[in-house]
Amino acid sequence: MMQPNELLIKNCIEKADEALTDAKNNIDLSLRLVQNRIYYAIFYVVLALAYFDGFATGKHHQLMGWFNKEYIYKNKIFDTKLKTIYQTLLANREKFDYDVSKNPEKDRVEKDFEDAIFFVETVKQYIFKKIRST
Repeated sequence: MMQPNELLIKNCIEKADEALTDAKNNIDLSLRLVQNRIYYAIFYVVLALAYFDGFATGKHHQLMGWFNKEYIYKNKIFDTKLKTIYQTLLANREKFDYDVSKNPEKDRVEKDFEDAIFFVETVKQYIFKKIRST
């Protein structure tokens, strides 16, 4: 099995944290930007997990499918709540990035932001635990 690339993992985790910070700092300025950044926080932390496992892709739906298969269904590492959060935030990011007729609502974005924090922290804790055990 491939050895985890610690630099890539570290960079992805940093990018996830930065995306959450960007979201927090822009909540009163641009809900579209916030919706984008909270999704990317999830994308980056899952990408870190994928690098740890030797799986690499830049395709959003492929990464989500891999995560759900390996960590939700096959190995049952995470609760299905993370699957729901991931799917919701990807759909919202796509909707508000690509459909100019749609605008996010602040209460929904705030809920998505809280869900993203929960998701990122849950996956980060798991990654750190895996790193310590290798």
